[in-house]
Amino acid sequence: MAVLEGAPTPPPDALLTDIADYVSDYRITDSASLAAARLCLFDALACALEALHQPECTRLLGPVVPGTLVPQGARVPGTSHVLDPAKATFDLGALIRWLDYNDACNGILTMHPSDGLAGLLMLGDHLSRRVAAQGGHPMTLADLLDAAVRVYEIQGALCFCNDWRAFGIDQPMLLQAAVAPVLTRLLGGTRQQVFNAVTHAFVDTTLSAIRHAPNIASRKNWACARASEDALRIALMVVAGEAGFPWILSAKDLGFEATRFGGGTLRLEAPLGEAVIQRCMFKLLPAGMHGQTAGECAFLLHPRVAHRLDEIDRIELRCHRSLKRIMDKTGVLRNPADRDHCVQYIVALGLLHGQVGPDDYSDARAADPRIDALRAEMSVTEDPAYTEGFFDPARRTSANSIEIVFRDGTSTGRVEREYPLGHPVRRHEALPALRHKFAQSLRVLPQAAASRLLGLYDQPHDLDAMPVHAFVDLLALPPAVA
Repeated sequence: MAVLEGAPTPPPDALLTDIADYVSDYRITDSASLAAARLCLFDALACALEALHQPECTRLLGPVVPGTLVPQGARVPGTSHVLDPAKATFDLGALIRWLDYNDACNGILTMHPSDGLAGLLMLGDHLSRRVAAQGGHPMTLADLLDAAVRVYEIQGALCFCNDWRAFGIDQPMLLQAAVAPVLTRLLGGTRQQVFNAVTHAFVDTTLSAIRHAPNIASRKNWACARASEDALRIALMVVAGEAGFPWILSAKDLGFEATRFGGGTLRLEAPLGEAVIQRCMFKLLPAGMHGQTAGECAFLLHPRVAHRLDEIDRIELRCHRSLKRIMDKTGVLRNPADRDHCVQYIVALGLLHGQVGPDDYSDARAADPRIDALRAEMSVTEDPAYTEGFFDPARRTSANSIEIVFRDGTSTGRVEREYPLGHPVRRHEALPALRHKFAQSLRVLPQAAASRLLGLYDQPHDLDAMPVHAFVDLLALPPAVA
């Protein structure tokens, strides 16, 4: 923003200053935050390794120019690719998000903070290899987990009290605002460079239209990967001297708040700390976060109705407002990206099979006529009490319920789940399922590496002390296996 000669220079935008101060100066002190970060890392890797079975995802992976060699390049988990850290960040980011299986955090906007782990792990791998090759002390997993807490915190704080969806703004911009300053810090950037990095995130607005009919397609699965890649490029540029935009939010007439946020002021719910990573929710079925409890209800009903499908008169779903707005879909579902955000499709699968897996959104599975027949019998109604619990900062529920009424007038009664299995209030209950999810994903790796990774899952002190590049070596495939 141009400042008239002689006029006082306004202070930089407060929100950007708060983020830069947090990234540069805050010290992580709560061991529970780091424990949560370990779970988030392993869960994100489980999602990434599972996505390797999806050809539409794997076709996006690899060097831009085939045969490119990158000294001390980053190794993409589950593959033999050795890439520059920016392209590696895109590849891992696409893998983490592809199945919509990674963690989520609810606010006015729901986001998936583990998208940011791709940049941390791939830049960390490159930096760790480079330092080790020079005989220095490489970055450890403890360093990476500390960075992860910060990425989660910034994203969550931006989403909890700002209504991005009202202005059609999608998650990637917020991811970039969290990842770019943290990567700048990992690169050794100064506090001013960290500030410059976060300002760049608000220059490019991303549209949420790609996640909703009629535009929904697989870009929703790699949009955040692209944002993470761009965040790393921004971090590298600001460390090399690229200037920032201290008033990018507040500039009169042309700033972000004036042109993209209806003239409102962006704000944070509370001072930045360590709360977000401790209240994120894990997914135990690959589907939109809001549909997790609906899926659980369907699984519970499966043994009671699987033999009576022809007798069903109607299926009544009650939900919170965010689910109805995002996942209540009738009519034709065009592709897997459409199906995994349709609550009727998820419930139909649950009633039919008692489970939902990554392959259940394929065209082949969707061709089962029983799915659409069950969808046609469903009604989806908002329950105000569920909506109140969803938006209550002290509760952050994600409640859904299902009742099935048969033609003879009998019914199953209402089956309700207030919190999904991966919610913090059910964390202890979810721990075995999360470990199983990670263990199952390791089947794409050599047995020795898989066994070592499971050992690290169970031994946090060994994990924290491990160099990042040594950890990534366990996740990557040698060229002969690829």
